[in-house]
Amino acid sequence: MSDLVVPAGSTPERLDVFVARHLEGASRQRVVKLIAEGAVRLNGRRRPKGALVQAGDVVSLAHDPSDQVALQANPELDIPVLYADDAVVVVDKPAGLPSHALRAAERETVANFLLARFPEMRSIGKTEGEAGLVHRLDTGTSGVLLAARTSGAYAELRRQFSEAEILKEYLALVVGDVATPGEIRTALAHDRRHRGRMRVCPDAAQAKALRARPAVTRYRPLQRTGRLTLLAVEIPTGVMHQIRAHLASIGHPIVGDALYGGSSAPRQMLHATRITFRHPGTGRRLRVDSPLPADVELQMRASARR
Repeated sequence: MSDLVVPAGSTPERLDVFVARHLEGASRQRVVKLIAEGAVRLNGRRRPKGALVQAGDVVSLAHDPSDQVALQANPELDIPVLYADDAVVVVDKPAGLPSHALRAAERETVANFLLARFPEMRSIGKTEGEAGLVHRLDTGTSGVLLAARTSGAYAELRRQFSEAEILKEYLALVVGDVATPGEIRTALAHDRRHRGRMRVCPDAAQAKALRARPAVTRYRPLQRTGRLTLLAVEIPTGVMHQIRAHLASIGHPIVGDALYGGSSAPRQMLHATRITFRHPGTGRRLRVDSPLPADVELQMRASARR
């Protein structure tokens, strides 16, 4: 708990105005949310945002003030924009860059880039750290990432995701030789023995006990070297680590994915190559593509030469 004592001689002002002035970089929206959540106290009591703060009062913050500042735009980030209009933005996320920010102090995320290019996106989404992003990619995964520029577009795209109307296609370089197409339908649950990892649940009773989520992954081979296979992958569902866990479960982990047993590589060789959705404004189907990254292609060629 951090305390701010109102100096003697101060002119009375609203609680939200006072807090916003004393938290550098904090937006009024963020401050109002903190007050509503009870994270701000006036003389030890919860008070509404319009309560007057006067000389001698003590304003208490339930968290470290450094955690309450607004997410900052980062104009130094250079992320390719694949498509943009008044309602949506699609970027080509590099591998190694997180999609959204977990803390306001973060500077190296797609969200920081979006705020620099499209400042109005700060208020779009469930949290400021999303900056309009309607889904996410794992940090090690590259490729197409969709965001909304208006609240209406965000709500409509989230609806499309929840009803499996959005098609997400990936390219995955996996260990081993995959000769035929296939489909994986095992449910996925958080692994209670390994934080941050998902586990497949082929048994219905087990899936129910672990509150597993249904997941469907379809794949087909595009290129084969004998040691590695480049797969085209489609997922009508969107469970955490779905492609990584599913492919590992059939003995073909993604190259570079140490969490699920993949072979050594500079990064996990998974790329979101295409997203197809219905435009929230016009209603027409829109497809945005990202080409195969050079590092994945180089890994394939190196494997073919061995």
